[in-house]
Amino acid sequence: RLVIADHQGDPQKGRAEAERLITQDKVIAIVGAYQSSVSATVSAVCERYGVPFVCADSSSPSLSRRNLNYFFRPAANDEMFSAAMFDLMVGLRKQGKTIDSVALFYEDTIYGIDSSNVQRKLASERGYKVAADVKYKSSSPSLTAEVQALKSAGADVLLPTCYTNDAILLTKTMSELGYKPKAIIAQAAGFSEKSVFDAVGERLQGLISRASFSLDLAAKRPSVGIVNDMFRKRAERDLNDNTSRQFTAMLVLADALNRAGSTEGAKLRAALAATDIPGTHTIMPWKKVAFDSGGQNSDATPVLIQYVGTKFVTVFPESAAVAPAIWPMNA
Repeated sequence: RLVIADHQGDPQKGRAEAERLITQDKVIAIVGAYQSSVSATVSAVCERYGVPFVCADSSSPSLSRRNLNYFFRPAANDEMFSAAMFDLMVGLRKQGKTIDSVALFYEDTIYGIDSSNVQRKLASERGYKVAADVKYKSSSPSLTAEVQALKSAGADVLLPTCYTNDAILLTKTMSELGYKPKAIIAQAAGFSEKSVFDAVGERLQGLISRASFSLDLAAKRPSVGIVNDMFRKRAERDLNDNTSRQFTAMLVLADALNRAGSTEGAKLRAALAATDIPGTHTIMPWKKVAFDSGGQNSDATPVLIQYVGTKFVTVFPESAAVAPAIWPMNA
């Protein structure tokens, strides 16, 4: 029986809902919770009660570094995603593209702050100037001042980390102020949601986003197309980076339940820790699903996808790419 709870993006609401699910609904595991700030509080509750928390789509690296025994994340974290972004830029620079500077734009919760810390470190290590470092208040009613700062900095690449409503507002404000960087490489989240591209997709042609999933993989892995067709019939949209991770997290949990042969927390936790699923047995472009001592799957190989026309095309890594990246994005 699947029990749904809505934390409304509020960490304190998430804590209360997790308590209720465990003590009243008697759930034997929790899958969630999108916002990293909510996953941080919910997983702490799960740890206290000895209930596994399968982190489907929250990507802050710090989540798997808290010495929790009941935390498991099948998908990549932002260190892994950001490394792929910089790998792409290094490769393009070797091809003769001029990419010298980046602009960081991130919201003020654990998701945005962790992402910016990783990207700031990688920029330094890879020899890129951070021309702008802009933190903004999540769900802000205006981003005019922030976008003006980004425009003035004139970085080659904009690296935004924001959720859905902020992604729409950022895109509209950029258009209003005439700000057009050579490229946008997004930390997914809002920039993977259909609602964003329905609203401002014509202004995001050529945007690149990190991802755990790509529909292109269906050519090599038929299960991707089959599962996506089933999902589309129910949801009237294709799987994306977020929904594919939720789907996979549920299957990882189901696999562990089958092997545990029990709903007891400690036995289910042991089965999750022993997980070893080949990537070919999933719809993801991963090597496999297996967890390290912090509950992170280090084999969740990221891909980068580019928005072209009305769909995303995989452009990195070469082993998964179906087309080269369009650079600059408005080329």
